[in-house]
Amino acid sequence: MPGEFERVHATAIAVGGRAALIRGPSGSGKSDLAFRCLGLGLSALVQDRVMLVSDDQVLLRREGTSLHASAPAQLRGKLEVRGVGILEVDAVTEANVVLIVDLVREGVIDRFPDPWPRARILGLELPQTRLSPFEGSSPLKLVAAIQTAPQPRL
Repeated sequence: MPGEFERVHATAIAVGGRAALIRGPSGSGKSDLAFRCLGLGLSALVQDRVMLVSDDQVLLRREGTSLHASAPAQLRGKLEVRGVGILEVDAVTEANVVLIVDLVREGVIDRFPDPWPRARILGLELPQTRLSPFEGSSPLKLVAAIQTAPQPRL
């Protein structure tokens, strides 16, 4: 339903206003994956700057057929980096969630999701993928998935 809000334990990053909601249990690598994505430079594969939306907790708000992510005020622009501490990073105020990413340590990851699996949040079905967070190519895979994910639907 329009106007619904939800607070979730997750991390969100955005590329060109399109965001991914990264889900997984505590210690699964959400912040680490986001940190590595933030360090990617522009290239043929990364078409826009990667920005933090929120780390650890994400506020989700449905508006029509869009799902918007933002950070709670006390977490805005903050990213936890294990072994270093809390870093202040550039962040966007809000971004449109186009992808749900579930982190996995083991198990099968689809080679070519066609059609993309879907996850339902606040009454919307969003494309969903699974990533191994510590695989070397995961940051690029995540950015590519954000840039190419199909549109959410009711």
